Amino acid sequence: MATDMSEAIHQLIQDRGMSEDLILRTIENTLIAAYKRKFGNAENAVVRFNDDQEVSIYAKKMIVDGVYDPVSEIDLEEARELNPEAEIGDELLLEVDPKEFDRISVQSAKQTAHQSIREIQKDTLYSEFKDKVGEIIIGYYQRERNGTIYVDLGKMEGILPKKFQSPREPFQVNDRIKALITEVNKTPAGLQVVLSRTHTDFVKAIFELEVPEVYDKTVEIHKIVREPGYRTKLAVYSNREDVDPVGACVGLKGVRILAVIKELFGEKIDILKYDPDPRRFIKNALSPAEVRDVVVMDEGKHQALAVVNDSQLSLAIGKQGLNVKLANRLVDWNIDVKTEAQFRDMDITAESRRAVSELFGESGEYEEELSRISELPGVDTAVADALREKNIDFIADFLALSEEDLGSFTGITAEQIETLRALIEEYVEIVEEEEEPEDDAFADEQAAAGEEENPDLATDTAPPEEEEVEEYECPECGAKITVDMTSCPNCGIGLSFVDEE
Repeated sequence: MATDMSEAIHQLIQDRGMSEDLILRTIENTLIAAYKRKFGNAENAVVRFNDDQEVSIYAKKMIVDGVYDPVSEIDLEEARELNPEAEIGDELLLEVDPKEFDRISVQSAKQTAHQSIREIQKDTLYSEFKDKVGEIIIGYYQRERNGTIYVDLGKMEGILPKKFQSPREPFQVNDRIKALITEVNKTPAGLQVVLSRTHTDFVKAIFELEVPEVYDKTVEIHKIVREPGYRTKLAVYSNREDVDPVGACVGLKGVRILAVIKELFGEKIDILKYDPDPRRFIKNALSPAEVRDVVVMDEGKHQALAVVNDSQLSLAIGKQGLNVKLANRLVDWNIDVKTEAQFRDMDITAESRRAVSELFGESGEYEEELSRISELPGVDTAVADALREKNIDFIADFLALSEEDLGSFTGITAEQIETLRALIEEYVEIVEEEEEPEDDAFADEQAAAGEEENPDLATDTAPPEEEEVEEYECPECGAKITVDMTSCPNCGIGLSFVDEE
């Protein structure tokens, strides 16, 4: 038995990868379970292993004068037959032959052993694979069920769910599969290792394998965004000035990036340089398109506008908007792509207008178009919002207000009003139009006033000519009539004048 037991222990260590201590503990628990099943109590059972991994089980019995419990006690005379020096109160170990166990005891011990070995194996594999979460592992396509691929990992089986499979990767049975370990779970059915080929960390792990500078942290990956099967964007930077981060990832003649693309079954990869300046970072993120300039529309809300040439618009947006969508996720900004003509036609703030003026080299083009208070450079947004709530949005409306009106506004101080006036004087050219006389009576009064002040001027001035009145003939008697008459002065017939087109 000892030889068979030793061979079984070695076999478990080699085949199951279990530690020797755990196996010996399992055998010990198994023998104790059989002993308890046989004798009803296992408190006095002792299991011992020798150096050759041979196992024995003993019953520890107390030497007494008169036995009441034969399982845990032995009579003095019987004990002295085994050991002449035995005395009452001593403990004696008596070896138990496992062959004495009945069939039920053996079956119970066997079940205990199997359960213990399964639990030990599960715990061993869990500890081993738990430490590998985030690492790449290589396995082989074993079978497929409901879209899930089962991968042979050697010691156990991993699963590659359909949602973690790239759409352009048609694996077949026995194909070699490289994947990222994302989860390790204990389930009633056993240990479950979840694999993924769509995770961004999968791309990062591949770059660590292919690019030594990424592995040793000379070049670090700032962020990765990915649409699995279609396009991936990486922002990288270097911790050394003499190392080009993009060049290191591409490799000589593109050998490194080609290896990554091959592993991803032809997925497009854009490697760009990370820049702390959001404008330059956005410009880089829209590669391979060439961006002319980036205008920040709202820095607080992370809204920006990229201006490109007409020929670069479709490239910057990408198929189904994929390029600009990945760029948005990479820089964490909301990017809108426009051509130069589209940008000119946009209703944007004065600050953005000045930016586009500088962009196109047209200084001052937009300064004349300032009409709203919110468009003034450096205006207090709180003041502009307070005035807008009172339906005063335009500069002209503000200038038309009286001092009494301005004083009645709550939430706006006199200093803020003076500051707003100073901004208007600085950036807005105000043109006053000459007022025309309201009517002829006002003109006559002015003329009369002029005559009193300057008699010579009044003498030299000729009286205004009277307007000529058109004359018509009465349709009844032929007498002369005018349009201001309601009846003919000759025959008394009623008159009415109608304009004919």
